[in-house]
Amino acid sequence: MLTLASEVQYIKGVGPARARILAAKGILTVEDLLYYVPRRYEDRRHPRTAAEVQPGETATVVGVVRAVRAYQTRRRQLNVFEVELSEGVRRLRCRWFNSDYLKKILAEGQILALYGQVEDDSSPGSWRGTDLQMVHPQYEILSGEEAGPGGASLEVERIVPIYETAGSGRLTSRFFRRLVYSVLDQLGTVDDPLPACVREELRLPHRWEALAKTHFPDPDSDPAALASFRSAHQFRLIFEEFFFLQTGAAVKRRRARTAPGIAFRITDAVREKIKSILPFHPTEAQKRVLKEIAADMTAPHPMNRLLQGDVGSGKTIVALQAAVIAIENGCQVAVMAPTEILAVQHFLYFRRLLGQSGYQVALLTSAATPGEKTKLKRLIGEGLVHVTIGTHALIEEDVEFRALGLVVVDEQHRFGVLQRLRLMQKGRWPDVLVMTATPIPRTLALTLYGELEVSVIDQMPPGRQPIATRHVSDSRAAEVYEFVRKQVASGRQAYIVYPLVEESEKADLKSAVEMHDRLSRDTFPEFRVGLLHGRLPADEKDGVMSEFKAGRIQVLVATTVVEVGVDVPNAAVMVIEHAERFGLLQLHQLRGRVGRGARKSYCILVSSGPLTDEARARLGVLTRTQDGFEIAETDLSLRGPGEFFGTRQSGIPAFRIADLVRDRDILELARREATKLVEQTPPGPETAELVRYVREHWSRRYGLVMVG
Repeated sequence: MLTLASEVQYIKGVGPARARILAAKGILTVEDLLYYVPRRYEDRRHPRTAAEVQPGETATVVGVVRAVRAYQTRRRQLNVFEVELSEGVRRLRCRWFNSDYLKKILAEGQILALYGQVEDDSSPGSWRGTDLQMVHPQYEILSGEEAGPGGASLEVERIVPIYETAGSGRLTSRFFRRLVYSVLDQLGTVDDPLPACVREELRLPHRWEALAKTHFPDPDSDPAALASFRSAHQFRLIFEEFFFLQTGAAVKRRRARTAPGIAFRITDAVREKIKSILPFHPTEAQKRVLKEIAADMTAPHPMNRLLQGDVGSGKTIVALQAAVIAIENGCQVAVMAPTEILAVQHFLYFRRLLGQSGYQVALLTSAATPGEKTKLKRLIGEGLVHVTIGTHALIEEDVEFRALGLVVVDEQHRFGVLQRLRLMQKGRWPDVLVMTATPIPRTLALTLYGELEVSVIDQMPPGRQPIATRHVSDSRAAEVYEFVRKQVASGRQAYIVYPLVEESEKADLKSAVEMHDRLSRDTFPEFRVGLLHGRLPADEKDGVMSEFKAGRIQVLVATTVVEVGVDVPNAAVMVIEHAERFGLLQLHQLRGRVGRGARKSYCILVSSGPLTDEARARLGVLTRTQDGFEIAETDLSLRGPGEFFGTRQSGIPAFRIADLVRDRDILELARREATKLVEQTPPGPETAELVRYVREHWSRRYGLVMVG
């Protein structure tokens, strides 16, 4: 008997070969198949013919193929494959370019459903107004067996679900329609894990109904609601995904509040110690955030807090004050950074401010020699180091702390959840402060860090001026270099950033090494031009940065290695070459390397060649605003959650139907409902059953490890 847990391989019509293709899509069971929902729908309730459509509309046309033709254009040397549908005097030609494989697929006599933009056919011999065309329409072959089980047509005279194909097109949308229809027919019904109280309050349909009618909508369904994924049945499935995820996060938050932790004491002596260390008067936002952190640290359970703040907003000084609280209570502090450059910057900053009070600050990275590491690990284990700053080297097995009380993880999105856990496990329920200078949209923060409380520094230190940002083409490179020359001649410093370290045969891009030679020799012979990139040995990187900070290097040619952790207040100009090749948040982070002093600073985005619409949008946002959260929201909309941080982020759940950009309102609703149910006292039987279900399905549904 077929159940949700049945393997798809054993469904009639699948078998081992097709099961392997489905597995690559994450479809292993019947449940996975039912959550492989249509990506769009076509309204074929009233199939239209070639005679009924007009130029300018996007339509689905159903008809018989009257002729097929393959030829090559004379002028552009393009291979064209063409099929012709006709109805009366109206001819509709559908053309695909460089798609020779269609010769083996489409043929005369077939019944096709074609979906695309209808245009006047302007090819030679065509009659304007009578002959129409579609260019690269989506197509489906309707000939042959059109009916599903029970004789119902799955292809025409209904709203038809369109699925993403699999196996390079071997498993078609039509295959998925017939398979899902057959499975629904055999299953009959399924249990609903969503608590009845939530379903009733929000008037959500049962899981079975939601699945069945998301795949095969009722004939009177609203096509616009289906297209925007806002039918009642789609809404239910989207809510369900978010709800189970937020239930897991709420359980983590509740457990963290009841776990035994360190209740740090903040006495007048501790407050005076913090005041004596601060190099400047904190902003109101910094004071507010520190108050939130201090309240967490004094509670008898571990702090789990995310600290967000735009580049230059002063997160590090807040973390340093939290470190003083821990140290004054007899505990050690660990600060983990994703790169050696950022770790070194933190080390120098912490040592400069904390060293005057006799606190011992150490740096532990993979660049240290074996002897240095052994000595440092012994001092850490004996409790003689108050603050240990490092990279992934901190989570090596032989690094042991005598009394780890506070863990600070900077640029958390560059680490995985398990890496953070491994550092936490080096203490006994230490407080955890996660920091990021990458502004994270609320929907993404609730998904990635739903178990954390959130603090935001939304105010810049006084005296900072807006960074003047301009976008120019590389044809104006001479003007850009002349501007840099004038700024450097006036005593300021400049960065010039490139996407590549060295020239590449695969990319026609300028490289840092090549341009460093050219700029130092030909363009800026009167200045000292430095070079910094990720392939340099650690000691060379440190030497270059020290020279730049000291002002002995006036122009620094670099790759994105300077994206985070570089603080040179005298740097006034950031030139980013091939700016169209960088991500939006990466550009924002690079821009944040200037404007760190009281004087005016500039960011010049230099692009080469024609720009895509997305690249033009990215650069336009940068020139319009410096609000990191507005930039982050735009980046999330342009690239989607999976690419938000520049690479696929392993911590982002693999949602089946929910979309963090489109469905942010449903996520907020799901978070409220999940929190309300998990926090109710005493917990009801539905809550216990819900938590059990989430624990059992956490990894399978979201690809996450339910930590803690």
